[in-house]
Amino acid sequence: MWSLHDRVRFLGPQASEILHHPADFVLRVLKAFKANQGLLLAGAVAYYALLSIVPLLILTVIALSHFVDQQALLLTLRRYLEWLLPGQSRAVVAELGNFLAHREVLGWVLLVSMLFFSSLAFTVLENAFSVIFHHRVKIRRRHFMVSAILPYAYILFLGVGLLVVTIVAGVLQALGEEELHFLWLDLSLNGVSAALLYLLGFVGEVFVLASIYLVMPVGRPLLRHALIGAVAAAVLWEISRRALVWYFLTLSQIGVVYGSLTTAIAVLLSLEVAAILLLLGAQVIAEYERYCAEGQACAVQPFTTEGAGR
Repeated sequence: MWSLHDRVRFLGPQASEILHHPADFVLRVLKAFKANQGLLLAGAVAYYALLSIVPLLILTVIALSHFVDQQALLLTLRRYLEWLLPGQSRAVVAELGNFLAHREVLGWVLLVSMLFFSSLAFTVLENAFSVIFHHRVKIRRRHFMVSAILPYAYILFLGVGLLVVTIVAGVLQALGEEELHFLWLDLSLNGVSAALLYLLGFVGEVFVLASIYLVMPVGRPLLRHALIGAVAAAVLWEISRRALVWYFLTLSQIGVVYGSLTTAIAVLLSLEVAAILLLLGAQVIAEYERYCAEGQACAVQPFTTEGAGR
């Protein structure tokens, strides 16, 4: 087991001062997030994520259905989309299933357009990160070809991840149907299976967030910094998604106000909250990188564009 000193050394020289003055660090993160127009950036990411999510899911399921049963894929998607779209995953997967039932309409024009729209969210997210990590952009810029290829490489990565999760979830579901016979006791493994499925979802969430923080911003961040931001964002999202479910079930009058647009508005609201927390986690990493070991805020220049000083 690691001692507290070993944990502080792993997290970096800033950790000791931040742990002694956590409120100062939180305040610094929130101020920087506001200065970077974090809510505006999150709105852009959420909007383009809404445009991207269905084409992305369609392409992923069509590709993976050659290796895994389509119904198993849709079941896994519905379970773990609930983490991203609380209370709305059933409607999204139902629409996805309707399209897949008529996949013969998928021509080359539609395929190219879906490839384009599925990458939009990643492109906008990369641009949002360039604002939050502007201290890296001043030092090093990413080649435009890398930015063009990166979204599609990440879509491929997510597809492989979904394949792995589908297989593991299938094994865990099969485990839940078994019983453990010990002496005179017959113990169902359903509870163990449910706990492991939840743990799989949470670990997968942290892993995806950490990969985003490692790949999307310019430069090469440390793995420990990416994990700090990923855990912070994942914990906040766990709290937020439960609050969203409670809100939609008890207080919300969204169905009365928006009628047939209810699902789209609810999905957009969920994506907005998720985008805020995603960018807030990135801001945690950015401020952690710029935090001096002495506990004082390192001098940070305001964000400027290339032509601002001309």
